[in-house]
Amino acid sequence: MRGGEGSAEFVHLVDCEQEKNLRLMSELTLQPGCSIGNHCHESETEYYIILSGSGTVNDNGSEMQVNAGDVIITGNGASHSISNTSSALLVFLAVIVTY
Repeated sequence: MRGGEGSAEFVHLVDCEQEKNLRLMSELTLQPGCSIGNHCHESETEYYIILSGSGTVNDNGSEMQVNAGDVIITGNGASHSISNTSSALLVFLAVIVTY
C-alpha cells in the first residue's frame, strides 16, 4: 500500500461517506515484513493507534519504534510511513480527519 512492502488488511469500521470530516476509520493489520509507504497528509490529520504488536514509524523524517498503546498523529502537510519490523502481527486503528 502506498509503495510499501506486501499488503495491508483493512476492516472498515465506519461508512465515512455518511460522516462529516471523517475520511477513514479502519483497523489495519500488517503481517511481519509488510509496510505502508511514505505518504503526505494535506488538509487532514491521520491518527495511528497501535492496538497490538510493534513496528517502526517514520513520522516526517523522525523514525521511532511503536508498541501497543502508542498514538502517532500526522497532519498539516507532514508525511509518514509504518512498517511491521517484528515477528508478530501489527494491528492498529487508522483514523483520518479532514478540515
